[in-house]
Amino acid sequence: MASNKRIEIANKKAGFQFHVEEKYQAGMALTGSEVKSVRASHVNMGDAYCYFSSGELWIKNLHISEFKNAGFVQHEPLRERKLLLTSKELKKLSQKAKTKGYTIFPIRLFENERGFFKLEIGIGQGKKQFDKREDIKERDVKRDLERFK
Repeated sequence: MASNKRIEIANKKAGFQFHVEEKYQAGMALTGSEVKSVRASHVNMGDAYCYFSSGELWIKNLHISEFKNAGFVQHEPLRERKLLLTSKELKKLSQKAKTKGYTIFPIRLFENERGFFKLEIGIGQGKKQFDKREDIKERDVKRDLERFK
C-alpha cells in the first residue's frame, strides 16, 4: 500500500550556516522503527553532520525519535547511520572533505517515488558572520518588497 503523501524534512540551518557547493543523494541504512518514526516526521537534523570512517560515509547527530509502538526492540535516537553512495561519489566527496574548511552536512530527508528514504547531502564551507547578516538583510528586503506589491 503506497501512500500519496511524500515525506520531506528540510534542514533549515544548512542554508543559513553553509555555502552549498555540491549536492548528492544518499540512501540511509535504517531499522524498521526508524522508518516508522521518519514517516511520522519525528526527525531533527539541526546539528547533524557527515564524516568518513574507514572509507564509508556516516551521519552523526541525526535525531530520529523512538517509535512508541515499537515494543521492546527500540532504536537509539542519536545512533550513527551509514550513508549509501556509489564508490565514485564517495571518492570525490572524501577528496573534497579533506580540503580545509569543507564540511559534509544534510540538507533534506525525503521519500523517493519508490518509497525509499534518501538524504540529500551537501558539501561546502561554513559562512562567516557577515555572510549570515547579508542573508538576513536580503530576506528582509525581499519580504518588504512582497508586502508592498
